[in-house]
Amino acid sequence: MTDEQNQEEEAEIIYIPDDDGNDEAFEVIMRFELDDGSDRKYLMVVPAEDDAEAEEEQEVFAFRYEEENEEIKLFPIEEQAEWDMVEETFNTLMSEFGDAEEDSKAKS
Repeated sequence: MTDEQNQEEEAEIIYIPDDDGNDEAFEVIMRFELDDGSDRKYLMVVPAEDDAEAEEEQEVFAFRYEEENEEIKLFPIEEQAEWDMVEETFNTLMSEFGDAEEDSKAKS
């Protein structure tokens, strides 16, 4: 089994209701906390889709979340300043992840 297959099997899926109340599946691609002392937690999700569509660029959605009794409560990010911090953190982490991936490929 390849690393890619392991990642797909271990994907965290959450269900978020749409405007009509229907649950839609989303894959959690990242969780993080801002380093600002606020203890706010964020997660980034993409629509859970089949492998054929996974190769295309996907829209990423961000939410602030809280965990209670193993249940996740999602809150939309409504303030522009908060969104800017989340977007900057996400881009930084993705850049670092990409650099680490390139380093591991170079060592192979």
